[in-house]
Amino acid sequence: MTNLIVALHISVCILLILIVLLQSGKGAEMGVSLGGGSGQTLFGAGGPATMLTKITTGVAIIFMATSLILAYTSGHKADTSVMKGTTIPVEQTTK
Repeated sequence: MTNLIVALHISVCILLILIVLLQSGKGAEMGVSLGGGSGQTLFGAGGPATMLTKITTGVAIIFMATSLILAYTSGHKADTSVMKGTTIPVEQTTK
């Protein structure tokens, strides 16, 4: 089960990187627009979300979910040992 989640997590990581690199930056035309009339709306409302933005949000949610699942499973491992049949030596105290 963990291997499946790790494989999903790695593929989502790669997909998220590619999607973010495909998007254009919000301040891509900052040098041009500061001198023009649209300087007031540079950091304002950007209009409706594009399809690529919605996909980015969905992939980011999947990334966070797989991250939390992997963190939980790594912290709650079963109490098994590779050295079965051995005992832990008891420390003897001298008085």
